[in-house]
Amino acid sequence: MTMNISIYRLIFSPRMLVSFLMGFSCGVPLLLTLSILQAWMKEEGVDLSVIGLFSLVGLPYTLKFLWAPALDRFTLPFLGRRRGWLLVFQLLLMGALILLGMTSPSQTPWLVALAALLVTFFSASQDIVVDAYRREDLNDNELGLGSSLYVNGYRVGMLLAGSGGLILADYFSFSQVYLFMAASLGIGIVTTLLSREPRVEEAAPTNFQESVVQPFAEYFSRNGALLILLFVLFYKIGDQMASTMTIPFYLDIGFTKTQIGTVAKLFGFWATIIGGLVGGLVILRTGIIRSLWMFGILQAVSTAGFSLLAMIGPNLGGLAAVIAFENLSGGMGTAAYVAYMASLTNKKFTATQYALLSSLMGVPRVLASAPTGFMVESIGWVGFFFCCTVVAIPGLFLLHWVAKLYHYK
Repeated sequence: MTMNISIYRLIFSPRMLVSFLMGFSCGVPLLLTLSILQAWMKEEGVDLSVIGLFSLVGLPYTLKFLWAPALDRFTLPFLGRRRGWLLVFQLLLMGALILLGMTSPSQTPWLVALAALLVTFFSASQDIVVDAYRREDLNDNELGLGSSLYVNGYRVGMLLAGSGGLILADYFSFSQVYLFMAASLGIGIVTTLLSREPRVEEAAPTNFQESVVQPFAEYFSRNGALLILLFVLFYKIGDQMASTMTIPFYLDIGFTKTQIGTVAKLFGFWATIIGGLVGGLVILRTGIIRSLWMFGILQAVSTAGFSLLAMIGPNLGGLAAVIAFENLSGGMGTAAYVAYMASLTNKKFTATQYALLSSLMGVPRVLASAPTGFMVESIGWVGFFFCCTVVAIPGLFLLHWVAKLYHYK
């Protein structure tokens, strides 16, 4: 009984609320340069191969470790080291989304690419600071639950941008949709202003050596450092590749934008919330490594479900079942994945080391996802999603070796 009361109080503590709301702020921009932009481009007649190549604008998510040391090293003259940078990037991100909404995919594709690149750069920068903030604000034993609530907030932001954006696009222009999404980032700004600055015992880096060299030197001096990086790269590569083409897939097999918004997104919302919360509680009970095993297997199976849907065709019941399973397993898997990466960082270099690890998380979404359009055109939807399932297997093999190196089981 006491344990249940403690968990209840922890879930509804101010620190967990901040994790959730900051997750929301980070989740909104992602789909605005992926599925929503894909739907906009497809509506204006852009080829599938070009849509797939547009995932390259997400490169800042992969390269964010390059400028993360500056965010560890320098403190702005307001709000503290983490909240000061966070406020600046949130305001710039809002402006970039407004600019993207003023473009036209068919008439000014170069401007679309530039605006989308600005969105991903400022979004990736916000991610750097939020990840560092969460790691420094939460205790080690709170990382699992805090990460699950962050993931839930992230998914709520994705739901607003993905489902809400597609539904709104049936009644308003895509330009108006982007203006609305930019306004929604006000929630993150208010959270930044009202939250506290984390207290960290380790002093911030004071020079180039400490801010740029030491974070990487300290990490790569660890036993199995490269093996861990490979695991981070491959653990979610299958479902991230699949997610790149889900919106074109739904539209191609015959679903309307409203059906996608209401069924593919809204129906899966509760499955995502439940998955995130269950994932956090399972991590508390069984530990991060066992959770990564269970959730990784479920993720691979859920990706295979899209191949089944491709064979069934535009059946709303099949769509609901596949999406619910994918969101449930994805919510659990991401919670464990994020908690694992956070637990590996040294608090003196939180932003830099976490950015290094989470940058690899973005590689599949950007580089491995770029040729997905060509894959679909070559082998069809069934073959494509089957390949995404097979690609997930190496991550599970690597987990066997990574588990032996982990010290917080």
